Amino acid sequence: VQLQASGGGLVQAGDSLRLSCVGSGGTFSFYSIGWFRQAPGKEREFVASINRRSGDTYYENSVKDRFTISRDNDKKTVYLQMNNLKTEDTALYYCAARRTIITAPHGTTVQDYSTWGQGTQVTVSS
Repeated sequence: VQLQASGGGLVQAGDSLRLSCVGSGGTFSFYSIGWFRQAPGKEREFVASINRRSGDTYYENSVKDRFTISRDNDKKTVYLQMNNLKTEDTALYYCAARRTIITAPHGTTVQDYSTWGQGTQVTVSS
């Protein structure tokens, strides 16, 4: 599967954005999808993941109450709804895929994922 992320932009603190990750070239429902982000000078870090079942999600603590990950397998798309954005959310956001069984644990490291989309920039100003 190939992935393409979009939806980033420049917003003010407290605003919302919705990122999209569209898959192509494979059976999208076979894949768990993760969102990661990388700020300048920092390592890429886990943000959220969604397994093959739409209700099976996992979040990094700092975004847990503000971000929501969801998927629409018919549209081969995973969304990351980001509310109450903070300046520290500024980063290049990537989506990634890994083929898993339905009951797989969530992948939270870069090494857990085999396929990556290009990044989409999110910039939050104060």
